[in-house]
Amino acid sequence: MSEHSEKASPRERDIILDSIADGVFSVNDQWRITSFNRAAEKITGVSYEDAIGQRCKDVLKAEICDRGCLLKKTMQTEKPVVNRTVYIVNAEGRRLPISISTALLRDETDQIIGAVETFRDLSLEEQLRKKIEKRYSFEDIISRNHRMHELFSILPDMANSTSTVLIEGESGTGKELVARAIHNLSPRKSKPFIAVNCGALPDTLLESELFGYKAGAFTDARKDKPGRFKLAEKGTLFLDEIGDISPAMQVRLLRVLQEKTYEPLGAVESIRHDVRIIAATNRKLLDLVKEGKFREDLYYRINIVRLELPPLRERMEDVPLLVDHFLEHFNVLQGREISGVTDQALACLMTYSYPGNIRELENIIERAFILCKSGMIDRTHLPEPVCGISGTEEIPAWDAMSFRDMEAIFLTNVLRRNSWNKSRTAKELGIHKSTLFRKLKALGICSPGRVQEKD
Repeated sequence: MSEHSEKASPRERDIILDSIADGVFSVNDQWRITSFNRAAEKITGVSYEDAIGQRCKDVLKAEICDRGCLLKKTMQTEKPVVNRTVYIVNAEGRRLPISISTALLRDETDQIIGAVETFRDLSLEEQLRKKIEKRYSFEDIISRNHRMHELFSILPDMANSTSTVLIEGESGTGKELVARAIHNLSPRKSKPFIAVNCGALPDTLLESELFGYKAGAFTDARKDKPGRFKLAEKGTLFLDEIGDISPAMQVRLLRVLQEKTYEPLGAVESIRHDVRIIAATNRKLLDLVKEGKFREDLYYRINIVRLELPPLRERMEDVPLLVDHFLEHFNVLQGREISGVTDQALACLMTYSYPGNIRELENIIERAFILCKSGMIDRTHLPEPVCGISGTEEIPAWDAMSFRDMEAIFLTNVLRRNSWNKSRTAKELGIHKSTLFRKLKALGICSPGRVQEKD
């Protein structure tokens, strides 16, 4: 075979490059573009003629070009970058997500003469992700959990009612978000939504905060101050942590709810109110009633409609959705371009129990944003309790963990929660029992011992 036939000609190389669906360009050691294939033209909107000889940052116009050029990193470290998601601005000024991979270019003497970058347009994937998020979101509440979707189905009817609502759930489960959703779906949506944390204030302050006061009611009361009931007139008043109020305040609040009137401190006349009450607590009010710590008559006054929000550990299928939501939120808030979380990090997030629920997950992602300078959030950016490791412990081998592994972990947790009863497990997951059996068989999950199911 001749030497010519062993080596592709420049024309042949161009044909090969133009047949690739991904964008491909190369640069010399001065960062000038030396090749630019047809897919690169299509994605960027920049022609071959306009790209050749230009600096790559002037063509891609990505923020990462100035603060962390991946080609430069590859040439400095001699290590390739694989599938790093960044955003570029095309010729029309549109911001596009792309996935980048880089590699070095060497001459016959093995000297570095430049680098090559391949990139893939992720716009379609991003559109699909947003469609999925929209499908599983309701008034800013994000979930694919069947219990949450049952709640979504009754919220509109609940919103059209004027009845008092009681929301129970652990701290951080999104009780105020649900309360706001009820308000925003109601005929009162154009009026104020006022929130008060009853557990954060002592009786004297809570009373003046709720009902206001008249000038001269006490030493520093130089002028009238409207309370939260006044501010929420015709709207909704959200009383958070109502289980923490004192017995004396319970009596006062009961009267306000029964008679639809209240008196500001120092007032001689009652004021009638038109306020929708939504109460919330992280405690079991009925247990407090049985213990004599919460008035039974007040409990039944606010417990006309009751909602119970599941903790995050009982809706772990929502973790990836929530992670994507918080990533987008903090990217916008902080002007960053963190593209996602690695499989290793997601594996840690999917096996953590979240005692602080959704609020804790949000804090974990916010902390990771501080530690992650660019690219993707990795396991090392997560706090120690999430991955269950310390600086002196050996890091577990998460590298082999795939989505299949995470699905197996998730299904096993749900089965364990339902005492390995497959009918209850399928019902909780919102899938047919036969679908669950197929998944368990495919994942190789078996019941421990001889578990007898009562189906």
